[in-house]
Amino acid sequence: MHYELRTPLSDEGARKLRVNDTVTLNGALYGIRDATQIHMFDRGRKTRFDLRGHAVIHTAPNVKKVKRDEANPTGYAPICVGTTTSDRMERFTRPLMREYGVRLVIGKGGLRADSSTAFQEFGGAYLAIIGGTAALETTWIEAIEDVDLDDLNPESLWKFRVNGFGPLLVAMDSHGESLYARVKTAAQQKRAEALKRLGVR
Repeated sequence: MHYELRTPLSDEGARKLRVNDTVTLNGALYGIRDATQIHMFDRGRKTRFDLRGHAVIHTAPNVKKVKRDEANPTGYAPICVGTTTSDRMERFTRPLMREYGVRLVIGKGGLRADSSTAFQEFGGAYLAIIGGTAALETTWIEAIEDVDLDDLNPESLWKFRVNGFGPLLVAMDSHGESLYARVKTAAQQKRAEALKRLGVR
């Protein structure tokens, strides 16, 4: 199935997503990265943004200072908004969902077992994006609408207005399914079969 979604999402909207579905996002999308979350969850800083029902993307965008106007209300214009590897931010999935109500996480390379459990408990999904597509991703961003924790720039908390952001692949869902777990299991089975054929115990 393919879903055209507008954030924020309801619990039902997040839970209907299944592994191998595709999603295109419209509305608000929040950019977040390592330093952002370290300050939010390890150092006690709070954001003024209401993230309930929203999607976050693992990114530290390349932006430029511009004159504030209708097209650039924050005085920032996006130059290149790429996606970074998610695994090192594994420990933040649960608090993002529990404390802030985040529903969707977008990134590269997947997340681990605790994130999978958090998606099941709170209702959410991991949406995978192909590496090397930063230039294309940037065309899906209409504006940087707002920014918080901007002393961490470029790892600020960015609020993007997006239109047609995707398609993104549902790689982990709220039903315990994970493409990454499937690939790992299949690889382990093939390895065992190969070793058996070689007579290796």
